[in-house]
Amino acid sequence: MALKVAIQMDPIDAIDINADSSFRIAEEAQARGHELFFYTPDMLAYREGRVTAKGWPLTVRREQGNHFDLGSQAEADLADWDVVWLRQDPPFDMGYITTTHLLDRIHPGTLVVNDPTWVRNWPEKLKVLDYPDLTPPTAIARDLETLKAFRADHGDVILKPLYGNGGAGVFKLGAGDSNLNSLHELFSGINREPLIMQKFLPDVTKGDKRVILVDGAPVGGINRVPAKGETRSNMHVGGRAEKTELTERDLEICARIGKDLKDHGQVFVGIDVIGGWLTEINVTSPTGIQELERFDGVNIAAKIWEAIEAKRA
Repeated sequence: MALKVAIQMDPIDAIDINADSSFRIAEEAQARGHELFFYTPDMLAYREGRVTAKGWPLTVRREQGNHFDLGSQAEADLADWDVVWLRQDPPFDMGYITTTHLLDRIHPGTLVVNDPTWVRNWPEKLKVLDYPDLTPPTAIARDLETLKAFRADHGDVILKPLYGNGGAGVFKLGAGDSNLNSLHELFSGINREPLIMQKFLPDVTKGDKRVILVDGAPVGGINRVPAKGETRSNMHVGGRAEKTELTERDLEICARIGKDLKDHGQVFVGIDVIGGWLTEINVTSPTGIQELERFDGVNIAAKIWEAIEAKRA
């Protein structure tokens, strides 16, 4: 079945075609005969009952620096399309949230992946609170005294923005570290959002495992190892991807959360597991497809499209 597929994502000219999951999704869609249309989030609009996007017909190829062609710009009525991919990167700010509200107006007549209602309601660092027995001790607060009390209880902690991404603004604070006040002032001057603090997991030195689930079922994982001298394992900041196997604990976590994800339209999800503890459930714009495909020799993008095609059938 040939589908009309619109992809809402960041500018395509700057992506790394050997790592970007959105590119891999588009590449596989094209190979399956689907029609592609690309637009950036600022081109999404609502007018008199219609949700539209100004964008371009898209063709992709695996040739770095020459990896796409765009047709003539056109305005698409997204209600006429079969699938819209919600794939722009965080930060998860009001601009991002607004796109989910607009896309809600065409879903599920047009299948939006992932379901925008639950992308909006399940930010990665908040959805994990539904599973406290699977997660490390966690506090979410803007109040400095609350954060100080949590650190007094747990010693070494990780402090980070609640709606950040890619490892930006992540700090490890030892029990005697005197920078908590300064960091609190810094973050409070940037926005009005709470911070998230978690007990530090020493096993992060062995890696932060990204497990990918498709329609609620685990399809594999990669281990992301921090660079020497780093706490953060994100590949944006020098983390190294390694082949790994899913453990019984990983599968237990997936079994606990999988039905919830599937029932709420989260087709492509990446969870983060450190030392057997669930730290994030990434539903906004998860990554890791290409690394997993190279390590395991499995076409993960095809599994994603098979799930979508079944829903559209």
